Amino acid sequence: MTSDLPNKIREAALNTLSVEKTAIQDLESAINEVFVRLVTFIHDETNRVVLSGIGKSAIVSQKIVATLNSTGTPAMFMHAADAIHGDLGMIQPNDLLLVVSKSGETEELKVLLPIVKSRGNKVAAMVANPESWLARQVDFVLITPVKQEADPNNLAPTASSTAQMALGDALAMALLALRGFTPEQFAGLHPGGSLGKQLYLRVCDIFPKNEKPVVLPDTPLHQTIIEMTSKRLGCTVVLDEQGQIRGIITDGDLRRMLNSSPVKKLEDLRAADVMTEAPKTIASGAMAVDALALMRKHSITQLVVEEAGTYLGIVHLHDLLREGIV
Repeated sequence: MTSDLPNKIREAALNTLSVEKTAIQDLESAINEVFVRLVTFIHDETNRVVLSGIGKSAIVSQKIVATLNSTGTPAMFMHAADAIHGDLGMIQPNDLLLVVSKSGETEELKVLLPIVKSRGNKVAAMVANPESWLARQVDFVLITPVKQEADPNNLAPTASSTAQMALGDALAMALLALRGFTPEQFAGLHPGGSLGKQLYLRVCDIFPKNEKPVVLPDTPLHQTIIEMTSKRLGCTVVLDEQGQIRGIITDGDLRRMLNSSPVKKLEDLRAADVMTEAPKTIASGAMAVDALALMRKHSITQLVVEEAGTYLGIVHLHDLLREGIV
């Protein structure tokens, strides 16, 4: 490795970021009256947005489709080459075709667009060249002005594909804002991911119902420890004769008791001597993410689950970890 090679590597990488940053900044001109009309049309009159492209633009189109679908705008991808060999059946009445292209001169698009327009569908385009064939044919044209790609030969789609994806994100977020898309709606579309779980998973969905450690205030300490270990939660709740929550005993309480001076004879100790009074509780219907926030706030690893004062069980940090909430 020559001495200047590390500098060459850093220079090439930083130049790429600089060029792509400029491409995104230049997109501000695309957020114009046409952009507003397109967003309004999609929201008010469109069934689905069908994206299409060739080469790298096809890959960008697929990413935009994924973003639109995940934020509540129905979308699908149709490869431009496949479209003119049978896949045109994907496009239904009231669908909008959104074509992504850098040059706007791709031959497949010149075959595809007249057919789609003859069927009455509206067509939009993201294109870098405002004077291209594509820009002149569509109902809505969004210009992605890219002065320079990141590679020295100005050939590899880098800044242009970054600009396309950024404008696709802007389109999706504008539609999200217009629709008033809520976190709950987002969760409904992402039930399998950690983001969705944070928005819909409740404490009652995750705490173990069949492991409910409990002792009375006068339960001998050795029986209390047996209860704690048998339920494998590292703690037990202390209830009075009326079933009201009096306290909690954790592994930490036992360690502090053993380290205290002087230490009473263990056979003389009762649960009430060791417990922490007024333990932190959470309602069974509370969101799991709120349980995590409460644990973090008080630097604890478990909460007593209750409903209207009735003890239901323990939710542990491990339960949240298992569900991917943490």
